[in-house]
Amino acid sequence: MYAEERRRLIVQLARSDGRVQVSTAAAHFNVTPETIRRDLEVLDRQGILRRVHGGAMPSEFLPLGDLAVVDRENSAAEQKERIAHAALALLPSQPYGSILLDAGTTTSRLAQLIPVDTRLTIFTNSLPIAATLSARTSADVQLVGGHVRGITQACVGGQTAQRFARLRVDVAFMGTNGITGLHGLSTPDAEEAAVKEVMVRAGRQVVVLADSRKFGSETASSFATLDDIDVLITDAVTEEQRTNCTERGIEVVVA
Repeated sequence: MYAEERRRLIVQLARSDGRVQVSTAAAHFNVTPETIRRDLEVLDRQGILRRVHGGAMPSEFLPLGDLAVVDRENSAAEQKERIAHAALALLPSQPYGSILLDAGTTTSRLAQLIPVDTRLTIFTNSLPIAATLSARTSADVQLVGGHVRGITQACVGGQTAQRFARLRVDVAFMGTNGITGLHGLSTPDAEEAAVKEVMVRAGRQVVVLADSRKFGSETASSFATLDDIDVLITDAVTEEQRTNCTERGIEVVVA
């Protein structure tokens, strides 16, 4: 097999599985680990894959964590698009229902898909989401203000939390940086976690939009337990993860 063909197949494996490991790829292609490392270095220089410890990830799969909105926008874009489309089915059926949209790139994609003629009342602490909805829909858009956290363009702080604490909406669409059984849903920043916690309590139904990279990831501040979730929409899930959710009464939707 020529090096170019092997590298093309390595890229396919990485995009299919979310990452490729040196040892696994070496065994798969029956070559030495050093050969795979050289392949990964070439693909990294070309900007196709990004080298990480023990292997590489597709360049569009940025690392999880506290990243700026602009850096997260194109990360796992196809998965987020599918998740957002699936979430449309959970919008309130009544013409004057209410929802809240958490700040995040997957909820932002949902905002871009909400029908133009919607009459929903939509609460959000996200500046980009509020701007998108107010510009393109007939929704009653309510920006819940406060201190703007620049890296995520989300309003946080006591004023924001107090406003959400007084709300009750039909559906709360939430994002998260991590999902585990013990730590629940988590995010890196304590102020954002405090706001997310009251947003979860504001929803009669809580719908979490999270691509499969979030499973098994824990960040600093927990804002909800799995028992707080009604529906989880993701792009892929293992049987163990599905069972862990369904045993808690969570409906799992794979987009």
